Amino acid sequence: MAEMMIKQIANRYQILSLIGQGGMADVYRAKDKILDRIVAIKVLRSKLSEDPMVLVRFQREASAASRLSHPNVVDIYDVGEYEGMHYIVMEYVRGRTLKQLIQQRGALHYNEAIDIMKQLTSAMSLAHQNKIIHRDIKPQNILIKDDGTVKITDFGIAVASDSVQLTLNNAVMGSAHYLAPETAQGKEPSAQVDIYSLGIVFYELLTGTVPFKGKTPTEIAIKHLRTKMPYVRDFNPMIPQSVENIVLKATAKDPNQRYLHVEEMHYDLEHCRDLEYRNMERLELQEPEVSSLEVNQGHVHVHYQEKEKKSRNRFKTWIVVIGCICILSVSLVFALIMTGTLPLGYVTMPQLKDLSQEDAVSSLVELGFDEDQINIKEQVSDEIDKGNVISSNKSAGSMVNTDDEIRLTISKGPSFLVGDYTGQYLSDVEASLEEEGVKLDIEVIEQSMANTNPGYILEQQGLKIGDRIDPDANEKITFVVAAYPKVTISSKWIGRTFQSVYQELSNMGIAAVQSGSGNVIVNVYPGIGTEYVQEGQDSYITLYTE
Repeated sequence: MAEMMIKQIANRYQILSLIGQGGMADVYRAKDKILDRIVAIKVLRSKLSEDPMVLVRFQREASAASRLSHPNVVDIYDVGEYEGMHYIVMEYVRGRTLKQLIQQRGALHYNEAIDIMKQLTSAMSLAHQNKIIHRDIKPQNILIKDDGTVKITDFGIAVASDSVQLTLNNAVMGSAHYLAPETAQGKEPSAQVDIYSLGIVFYELLTGTVPFKGKTPTEIAIKHLRTKMPYVRDFNPMIPQSVENIVLKATAKDPNQRYLHVEEMHYDLEHCRDLEYRNMERLELQEPEVSSLEVNQGHVHVHYQEKEKKSRNRFKTWIVVIGCICILSVSLVFALIMTGTLPLGYVTMPQLKDLSQEDAVSSLVELGFDEDQINIKEQVSDEIDKGNVISSNKSAGSMVNTDDEIRLTISKGPSFLVGDYTGQYLSDVEASLEEEGVKLDIEVIEQSMANTNPGYILEQQGLKIGDRIDPDANEKITFVVAAYPKVTISSKWIGRTFQSVYQELSNMGIAAVQSGSGNVIVNVYPGIGTEYVQEGQDSYITLYTE
């Protein structure tokens, strides 16, 4: 869609200039005539608007991004459609992309790189808590203002022209230089794909270049799969080992060795400059033994020869073991039947794991168990779907009597990830927890704070950021929140100078005015002993002087 073809959108946004083009959309600088402010507008290309899958993803991701309110995420103001054009109106950030900064300055000092990464991990923590996976984190999608504030944009919406066309359910999965290995294999994306991309961005900030290069996106993707991650300390030995370890852990090829949650990465960024962390040993990761690769329909298929061989050997071993057990079991049962010592009512315990509670109970009843013998308890699980069986007190395949008690542990759904609530308002946090159905025993400690709105959370204690808890457990968390400044009117103010008491109250964030032409305080309002609360600018203490 050419720039000259668009002059105005929705009779409200006056197009000023074209500021960027991506694989799916064009981005314009515009003026909101109603609110009299400059905004950025992303307009989906007209040809792609005819593709229902692209259109649905554009609208869904725009809606998801609009739910994120964070100082390091570009704000979404409006989403709509005008004369066949689908558009998103967002915050206009004056500055440059992180990619442009790296191209202009090269490698950054590790302190500056850490400060940028802390902002990014903080923003992604909120996104992941809202079940939003970016999938295309790269410096081109990160804006940086002149004051050093970074802003993440393009939450799964725009696809840059150099993106790898690897797809899963028609969803573009990311750009070649920042692509997680499991994404190249077409696996279901998780929050860890964003963590991998953040690790690559961190590497680029520290060295001024990406770790893997190639002539084609597929060649780069294969390097992510099989080439060992370079060490940033080889580039700059002055970088602390603790900083290099963060890069290594974030970019581990095996997700099991990578950070599980972005909050863990944020914590390490917060503490990597502490003395006790700076001289730690280099993190050694077990690299997967890739024997061969093949590319088929956009996905890279990996063959792990050694592991497969070991798996086949283990499988053969288990076949022999299970065969022996079966022969012994049949022989034992036959012997018991012949001697008449096997009680009636014995059955083989079925495999119940991952069955719904209803199906599991039905299976047991069909085998002869009474429903009264089946006891149910619930437990949180991040692996088993809500309402399905996690485990039972009788192992599958074992011989049990139909008179035995059966205890089934049923998933009550996933655990709750404790977030960082500092910097938010207590009422907003309580509303969010209630909406998510999370029960917490919240203790509030008020701290008088000048120039700060009441209810602003200054500190959280008890539960740690990144803890996973049972949402029904009512675990205790303590919030230290800002409160209006307050003071007890003191008789000791009488006889003092107005200037001294005024300055004392001002330091506490409490307003005072003088009534009288003298300088010595003779009376005060409200009266002595009253507890005075500074509620807004229209409230003050009157000091009478002679």
